[in-house]
Amino acid sequence: MDLSSLFLVLIPLLTSFAVCQLEEFVSIDCGGTSNYTDTSTGLAWISDSRIMQHGISVEVESPNRSMVQYQKRRDFPIESKKYCYTLSTEERRRYLVRATFQYGSLDSGDTYPQFQLYLDATKWATVSIYDASRIYVKEMIIRAPSNSIDVCMCCATTGSPFISTLELRPLNLSMYATDFEDNFFLEVAARINFGAPTEDAVRYPDDPYDRIWDSDLIKRQNYLVGVAPGTERISTTRNIDIETREYPPVKVMQTAVVGTKGVLSYRLNLEDFPANARAYAYFAEIEDLGQNESRKFKLKQPYIADYSNAVVNIAENANGSYTLYEPSYMNVTLEFVLSFSFVMTPDSTRGPLLNALEISKYVQIASKTDKQDTTVVNAFRLLSAQSSQTNEGDPCVPTPWEWVNCSTTTPPRITKMFIQNNSFSGEIPAGLISKKIIFNYDGNAELHRGKKKHFKMVLGISIGVLVILLILFLVSLVLLLNTRRKASKKKREEKGISGRTNSKPGYSFLRGGNLMDENTTCYITLSELKEATDNFSKKIGKGSFGSVYYGKMRDGKEIAVKKSFKKQKLDWLARLRIAEDAAKGLEYLHTGCNPSIIHRDIKTGNILLDINMRAKVSDFGLSRLAEEDLTHISSIARGTVGYLDPEYYASQQLTEKSDVYSFGVVLLELIAGKKPVSSEDYSDEMNIVHWARSLTHKGDAMSIIDPSLEGNAKTESIWRVVEIAMQCVEQHGASRPRMQEIILAIQDAIKIEKGTENKLKSSSSFSGSSSSKPHSSRKTLLTSFLEIESPDVSNGCLPSAR
Repeated sequence: MDLSSLFLVLIPLLTSFAVCQLEEFVSIDCGGTSNYTDTSTGLAWISDSRIMQHGISVEVESPNRSMVQYQKRRDFPIESKKYCYTLSTEERRRYLVRATFQYGSLDSGDTYPQFQLYLDATKWATVSIYDASRIYVKEMIIRAPSNSIDVCMCCATTGSPFISTLELRPLNLSMYATDFEDNFFLEVAARINFGAPTEDAVRYPDDPYDRIWDSDLIKRQNYLVGVAPGTERISTTRNIDIETREYPPVKVMQTAVVGTKGVLSYRLNLEDFPANARAYAYFAEIEDLGQNESRKFKLKQPYIADYSNAVVNIAENANGSYTLYEPSYMNVTLEFVLSFSFVMTPDSTRGPLLNALEISKYVQIASKTDKQDTTVVNAFRLLSAQSSQTNEGDPCVPTPWEWVNCSTTTPPRITKMFIQNNSFSGEIPAGLISKKIIFNYDGNAELHRGKKKHFKMVLGISIGVLVILLILFLVSLVLLLNTRRKASKKKREEKGISGRTNSKPGYSFLRGGNLMDENTTCYITLSELKEATDNFSKKIGKGSFGSVYYGKMRDGKEIAVKKSFKKQKLDWLARLRIAEDAAKGLEYLHTGCNPSIIHRDIKTGNILLDINMRAKVSDFGLSRLAEEDLTHISSIARGTVGYLDPEYYASQQLTEKSDVYSFGVVLLELIAGKKPVSSEDYSDEMNIVHWARSLTHKGDAMSIIDPSLEGNAKTESIWRVVEIAMQCVEQHGASRPRMQEIILAIQDAIKIEKGTENKLKSSSSFSGSSSSKPHSSRKTLLTSFLEIESPDVSNGCLPSAR
């Protein structure tokens, strides 16, 4: 198939994906009076007139009149209370949440507003308006903590709170995953398209996830200043391979800036910094380099010195031109004024290049009100139509509802309720009566405690009858099963156990049958086996499927009898323990050995289990030793079909990330309970990786999970392993995690499954580079998880690799 034909095939697939994404988008025109579709983007906008009961719709006079969503805004009263929009989400799925604000012209005597923006109980940002014509964009990347989120405006210091638009965009499973997302959101500080042809931002439909990529041509105070002389803009119309974790749009990757004099430098202000951040740089070689030409450069940034020593060679790092290379800095401290530069190395013939940049700030998630308190008080407020309209969001934070008092503990607790002389009616929720909350409901004639005595009596009688019926049913069932089992056992003993060759009925060992007669099948009854083995008393071995016993027939023939047992499905916690043990063993090979070892054949068949179901990595026949200063070794690809890293197979360059890919396949097997390659299980997809990837791209990751785990494991725990597994099998090794990251993810899943909360490590583990090797005590511990059979490993005789 030629490229043009392939492109024609891909068009309907991409269109289908974009339509699927579009259906999940939520776009609210705050202050708008009707629903409509934006003709330039195809996005469907809905009015908030039926969503928000507070505030007023205000006409906006601004240069952006052509954009319907900015022709009006919603203003809220100047009060201490909060005003919230509630958005439905899928728990633990990642989303981009975006709120925009355009105030328009300022009336005489007015002041520009300044107020607080919250996501649930977490302070998102301070919205400070100082340019009437500018659209202020606030974005947060979250993993949804529940099936809904609240976006709230409150606490104005000048003017009154307002909002122009509110948007919710679901993200792909692998996008923006961090080790800290149980405790931190990501607030987007900058997302820049370098080399853009105009000042227009790139967004949907060019970006199927509708991220807004700002042009580097925008003129704004302290925005991309200090540009180095010789900076030029380049572009291409060729397609760019963007199959990495964050999926930046092709249109963004088709443009870039180049430092023709050897330097690229920029300076910009980062709002609400200094702070801990995650930074992404996006590179793609979009110029055709000659045979003797190269583009190599280093980052010069004093706050991330560890990365300043690394040489970027885009074509080599990305395994070719017109292919995305996406290095990211998981956790780095950045100042308010960010200055950075890329400088070409002495042996480079071309200057540094940059396509795009993305910086997000870690925002610690604040505790919401105690869940039980919230459930009770929400049930109570439904007893008054007026109350349900005047209270949104969390009952206590950032500001409490008018009729509740809250504690300052973590999480906040409701201590008092003031509901005198209101229009509450109905029965007081039983949960409220049992809680230590002071409340007075005088003046609410229609509000009363429930009549519980009669209800309890009826409930008690009903439960008693059901228990008696259940006991009778179980007794009958046990008797029936016992009768059938005895009948079946008797029938088997009479019939005996048959072999597979031509049979002679009644030809028994005890009657003189010859064990070595190939043309004869001998029937052996269970009673004969028990007699020969002395009731299975002499155990001589144990195999994968059962124990082996010594026996002697009446004619003197000695036999060995294997007593097999049925395979049992492993529960989720057992699978996690196996994954953790194997991951620790593999990590020890990569970081604990000197020189390090690349296994090259990680698969379920090479992970052995002991009697306690603890795992050990085995079979080092294909392993390679690594040498310092080598990033890879050119090697003929070896491994097992279904587990073999496709990048290693194509490039013949072996790295530790090849083991990571294979381990990702093992994780998918543990999650799905399926073989790595099977036309029966995966149909046209053929293998577990393509099958899982297609499901996650459709947002249907739950279909990956083994049906036997449904209802027997916590979804959050399984989801955590699905995420790390999909990262392990990324197409490019540079996008895959290290084994240390994988271990942390599996341990997170174990904590979730066991019911303990995931907490962020100490500040020392949340800062700086994580490239250091484990301490020696850990190496000793991990040695017990390995079963090294090849003497070449201990003698250091394996060929070198990295």
